[in-house]
Amino acid sequence: MLNERELNELGIFRIPIPIPFAQAGGPVNACIIEEKDGVLLFDPGLGTELAQSALAEGFASTGHRLQEINRIVLSHGHIDHFGAAAWVLEQIGKEIPIAVHEADASRVLQSGPDWSTLLRKNSRYLQWLGMPSKVLEDAVENLNRRPSLGRRLARVIPLLPGARFECKHVNLEVIHTPGHTRGLCCLYERNHQILFSGDHFLERVSPNPTIDFQADGTVPSFQPLITYLESIERIRALPIHLVIPGHAEPFNHHLKVIDSLHAFYVRRQARVLDILGDRTLSVYEVMRELFLGGEGFEMILMMSEALGNLEVLETKGKVEREATDSIVRFRALT
Repeated sequence: MLNERELNELGIFRIPIPIPFAQAGGPVNACIIEEKDGVLLFDPGLGTELAQSALAEGFASTGHRLQEINRIVLSHGHIDHFGAAAWVLEQIGKEIPIAVHEADASRVLQSGPDWSTLLRKNSRYLQWLGMPSKVLEDAVENLNRRPSLGRRLARVIPLLPGARFECKHVNLEVIHTPGHTRGLCCLYERNHQILFSGDHFLERVSPNPTIDFQADGTVPSFQPLITYLESIERIRALPIHLVIPGHAEPFNHHLKVIDSLHAFYVRRQARVLDILGDRTLSVYEVMRELFLGGEGFEMILMMSEALGNLEVLETKGKVEREATDSIVRFRALT
């Protein structure tokens, strides 16, 4: 397994950025990758003062300056991965390309809806999944009370699957791995078999493929967990010596982690079937028995987990849905 010194010799420097939520599995990783002139920054991290200070100090400790950044590449559109990008632009004092997959662009752009607006627009869909209107209102209010974790961007450019970045010592290939979000992308260095996995692939926590809420409130066609399990099989097929994940320490036993993820979902789906028993339940009702507590954005993560596992069980022929215009419920098939 490559150690940090050997990564540094390849022009790769990992900066752990503190975040205020433990469920992510550890600090978010910002990665400096040396180019022939300047550096590429993969995921600048959260946009809090503490996180921005950690990014600046990390640059200084590696002997680099923020002003050397030629481009920023975002793995996906979650605030803990892009929240500092606007601050970075201010520090370097000029426009540079910021690339994200087009499916996640609305998540990072100022023109895209914020989470509170998105939930309100999708209130009918969430109620169709069984969420009571009062619970939804409480979730929106909880989100509105949260302190700012970063700023959105005025413009981005598309991060294209298959695109390559020829850096100083390594060559990076963009691999689209939808699931956690519809636009999540990893970077893969084939010569040294290094995967910059973002949140697609973490060692200690499951990636929580989240509901892909539509800006117009229509029922999403994207099935996150089903898609995620397909994406992770593409990663299984790659020769990988080291994974640099979106959170926590690098690791080198990617096949073991993939097998562990599959076992986790098998257990979770067995639990969902136990919850259903001989009852017909909404997604919200399943979620409430699957998890304890939770509020605000945590509620959306838990709903995503319940719905995703129900959709997987549906494709396996183990549950079926009963849908009306007002609500969808699921029952186990014997």
